Amino acid sequence: MGRAVLTRVVLALLAVVVAGCGSIDFPAQAGTGRFALSASALSVGTNGEIALRALLPSGEAAPVVWSIAGGTNAPSLGQGHVDATGIYTAPGSLSLDAVEVRIEAKLASDPTNTSTSSLTIAVHPGFVQPLLPQNMALTPGTTAEVTGQIAEVDAGVVKWSLSSSPTGGASAPAGVLGTLSNASCQRGSDRYTTCTVAYTAPSVIPARDVYVIGTVNGNAVSAPLHVLLNGQGIVSDPVTNQAIQSGVAALGTSGGNDGDYDTYEDKKGNSWVADCCGGTLGALVEDEQKNPYILSNNHVLAESDQAHVGDTIDQPGLIDGACTPLTRPGSPLHPIATLKYFVPLASSQTNVDAAVAAAAPGAVNPSGSILQLGSPGHDQALSAAPPVAGSGEALNATNLGMEVVKSGRTTGLTCSSVDAVALSVKVDYYKDCAETQPYYVKTYTNQIGIGGSHFTDSGDSGSLVLDASNAKAIGLYFAGGTDGDGNGLSVANPIGDVLDELGTQANSRMSIVGTTTPHSVACLRYDPAVPAEAPHVAPAAMAKAQSTVEAASQSLRGADILGTAAGHSFDSPGEPAVIVYTDHPGVAVPQTIDGLRTQVIVTDETTVARGFAPTMPSLQPGIHLSAAALATATAIERTVAARLMSDPAIFGVGVTESRDNPAEAALLVLVDINRSPQSMPATLGGLRVRYMRLHRFHTTLSKYEQGVHPSACSLEGFEPIKR
Repeated sequence: MGRAVLTRVVLALLAVVVAGCGSIDFPAQAGTGRFALSASALSVGTNGEIALRALLPSGEAAPVVWSIAGGTNAPSLGQGHVDATGIYTAPGSLSLDAVEVRIEAKLASDPTNTSTSSLTIAVHPGFVQPLLPQNMALTPGTTAEVTGQIAEVDAGVVKWSLSSSPTGGASAPAGVLGTLSNASCQRGSDRYTTCTVAYTAPSVIPARDVYVIGTVNGNAVSAPLHVLLNGQGIVSDPVTNQAIQSGVAALGTSGGNDGDYDTYEDKKGNSWVADCCGGTLGALVEDEQKNPYILSNNHVLAESDQAHVGDTIDQPGLIDGACTPLTRPGSPLHPIATLKYFVPLASSQTNVDAAVAAAAPGAVNPSGSILQLGSPGHDQALSAAPPVAGSGEALNATNLGMEVVKSGRTTGLTCSSVDAVALSVKVDYYKDCAETQPYYVKTYTNQIGIGGSHFTDSGDSGSLVLDASNAKAIGLYFAGGTDGDGNGLSVANPIGDVLDELGTQANSRMSIVGTTTPHSVACLRYDPAVPAEAPHVAPAAMAKAQSTVEAASQSLRGADILGTAAGHSFDSPGEPAVIVYTDHPGVAVPQTIDGLRTQVIVTDETTVARGFAPTMPSLQPGIHLSAAALATATAIERTVAARLMSDPAIFGVGVTESRDNPAEAALLVLVDINRSPQSMPATLGGLRVRYMRLHRFHTTLSKYEQGVHPSACSLEGFEPIKR
């Protein structure tokens, strides 16, 4: 999730990467007596895929040649394409709310005497990207604009609704959650449809969370706008971080390398912009000679090692400037710095994703102020304020329960907690914004993991992560992932390592520019601080757990054990656990019983006796372990991380706090959500093991991306661009 939000500006003329479809049922068939076509579905969204098969009367596969026979989409946008294996990929943009595409197959055995079978598929447009903004904080009665962009050219509309749940559901009475204005849509024959609506918060706050949901053709956007309603006078909107800044710029703003875009070449040899990148200009740093530099990631400023010293750094980034570099007349961007030093990624000797650009004279606020780190102003919007100057704050057992904040291009000001330390993690880097040209797979060690799905998204790369209580820097955000269901992890380089490795490149000690007076920063937490409910476990697994509980209840009885029950593991969601109730937090409980995890819940004897015992441990955000426990767990992580990560399904191992027994340290293992590990042991080296299934970390695409999507930029008036 590094390089930034990928902004595609391509028509359906460009190829779309095809992913495997796994096992599929084929309910729909059409054809002649010679053979029939089967499809996994007869309806698909833009850029979606359908698996097709040709079947002989015997049920065996028929060798055929696939083709698109026709369709109702505009010829300039195409009807999609079908490959030699029968995978149909829908076009990236449509000219209607729904189009029909006819797919044809001909027997390959005798080209002169073919039997033709065809199948008609309906294609519906989807959203180009999550709603913008993805999150905001509002006070009673305040109003903000919401934008949704759909993959229709000169057609289509977004329907808007409000809910107290991100999944929608039953609506509240009119006005209780706020109001939506009359929506409007901008359309054109050469650009995608962009629809906007104004949301106004209610005068009386009924709940903390409100979701603005956009729907097109009955399908809701993957990530609705999350609004935090508050009575503390705080208004926060990521639009502030994405806007063009006139005069001296505060940091935490959109920015990037002026050359950070991809091109494609048409049949005439003209080079066109295909997509572009950008990220966050995170903070101001200086060397021993007081020369000012803008700090961000290598993959933001130096294009993952592909850029050159002296390259122009823009504000805002290309992703917020219609993918129009300064080399093109009419570009809305302005130069703010030039690339000076970057720590190379393709090296086993480096351990950070960092770069600095020499700030242009008068271009950046000399105090090092970062957007939204200050107190609310007269209009209730959070003001800019500097971080604490110096080398930042190192993490240790005394401060791992802290709240951390960042101010970044995509999600603005957000807050969360440290969820892992001593984290080893693999991150894939690419030469291009579209992530089609692999460059280097880098393994980082001793990284910081920050919990939550909404703390960051692509485009926040390069944001400075700070202790919310004092505005001291702790890290530089560079990668993250989610499971798409509210769980996620953001990864930051420790700030001390960042400054040290940049100092080596510059041959001069680097330090953060800021204030000498610590100050608190507003904590806007868009994720639950801890899980709100137990994860689902299959009934058969729960039955086995109940049998284990009954067999083990006698052996577990003791002065400190109040009872046992069957429960749900929080260290390995989806697995059962043996709950052990105790009134003594330090009681020794086996980590497993008969192969099942144990879960320690502290309560009292009366509560258990009355049948009111809790079903999940009392969890606190952050890590709350002794220095000795952390040191022991870190030593174990170092001995097992490389072996675990040799499994292609595992891409990260770190130290965390067990959620089944918060008094114990645990190993955190990151598992590719699309793969199965060779094994998933409950314990390793005497430590409990906590698993997180996530999509692998993107270096460019949004965490919500499941594939390559069409443009988030206007298609209007492109000129060939030579690089």
